[in-house]
Amino acid sequence: MNKLIVIFALTSASSFGQKDLSATDAVVIALENNYQILIAEKQHEINEMNNSWSEAGLFPTVDLSIAQSNNLQDNTQNPFTFTPGKILSQGLNPSLSLNWNIFSGFAVKISKQRLEQLETQSANNAMTIIEGTIQDVLKAYFTAQLQNERLELFNSVLTLSRDRYEYYLLKEKYSTASSLESLQFRNQYLTDSTNFLMQKISSDNAMRNLLILMNQDDSASLESNYTLIDKLAFDIQSINFEDAQNEMLSENTNLRAQYIGLELQKTATSLQRSFLYPTLSFQAGVQPNWSKIRNLDDPAFSAEPYTLSYYGNFNLRYTLFNNWKNKRAVEVSAIQEDISELNIESMKKTLSSTLMNLIELHEVRTQLVGISTVNLNYAKQAFDLAEKRYDLGSMNSIDLATFQNTYENTMIQHYENLFNRLDTYLEIYKMTGKLRLSYTKD
Repeated sequence: MNKLIVIFALTSASSFGQKDLSATDAVVIALENNYQILIAEKQHEINEMNNSWSEAGLFPTVDLSIAQSNNLQDNTQNPFTFTPGKILSQGLNPSLSLNWNIFSGFAVKISKQRLEQLETQSANNAMTIIEGTIQDVLKAYFTAQLQNERLELFNSVLTLSRDRYEYYLLKEKYSTASSLESLQFRNQYLTDSTNFLMQKISSDNAMRNLLILMNQDDSASLESNYTLIDKLAFDIQSINFEDAQNEMLSENTNLRAQYIGLELQKTATSLQRSFLYPTLSFQAGVQPNWSKIRNLDDPAFSAEPYTLSYYGNFNLRYTLFNNWKNKRAVEVSAIQEDISELNIESMKKTLSSTLMNLIELHEVRTQLVGISTVNLNYAKQAFDLAEKRYDLGSMNSIDLATFQNTYENTMIQHYENLFNRLDTYLEIYKMTGKLRLSYTKD
């Protein structure tokens, strides 16, 4: 029996020297260390850099190229040539050219608009990951807190059972207690010890899950753990469906993604329509040419010609007929716009229905919290009264254990109701965008 007492003492002593951790602190740490968020931020940085007029093709391109040529012509066996012998020709041909797309059916403007939309889309994708991380961390935090609350309950119950059992061991030693009562309290003590140790495992696992989401080192989690300071029981205001629905339609991240997708599809339609217009481009450049020609058989024959040429050309191109491919592409893209709009309307109805169900569930779970609070108060009073009657000798140990188990089960159910209410509240907060706005800045 001393072994169980030692185990209990060790598990209780591990709570010293811990650091306080609020739910907000856990979210901040997770947002700073989450790899997926860091990747999403890098993707947004790429799209932000690409969002420029130069990437859209507004400005001309300038190219510099240099070619060096070597040519050996053997005319020794050619009687009809005016340059007998072996002629070596060498040349250097640099070229500086400019290409400018003057007009391409407004494609440059459309491309710039698309780049802006892609930047907005990447920011929304990053916000979706951030929002999901916040929700996961908060759920993990309060799950760990739920397990800690249950652990404290089992701890207090185990303390009562141990004290009562040790007391009856002394009474049995001096023959003032029956063996049946001692066995009853011994059985209750062993049961409570088992429940405590099993709950300690659940509590440690829940804390490890939180540390994983926070990207913290788990190796020292049991030695230098955190103390969770935000409790399950706190005031939660009632939620109005119309206000929540309006917030959802304007702030919901998934719905925003659908709107961005629709805008991208409209831009794609405009881009397909730009191919119906003619294109006008301009090319200009300068090409100097240095050459050296000499006869390897006649050193006196040598020449070094030099030429310089300039050019500036306009190119107008218009597709008269290509089997109506451009026209069909515009029509198909317009149909895809209609599909995107239908998807948005479908998502609106689905989200509204889900939101209504969550609000109704939240109201029910709030009522359950109120009921379990009153029930817990009655169960605690009944257990305290049963202990007093037992001490006076008007109640046996079996009936006392019944009141104790009722108190434990009522407390556990109350904690479950608190967590379920909070879980629904977080779902509603996420749907309406408040979860993201509470922890991040747009």
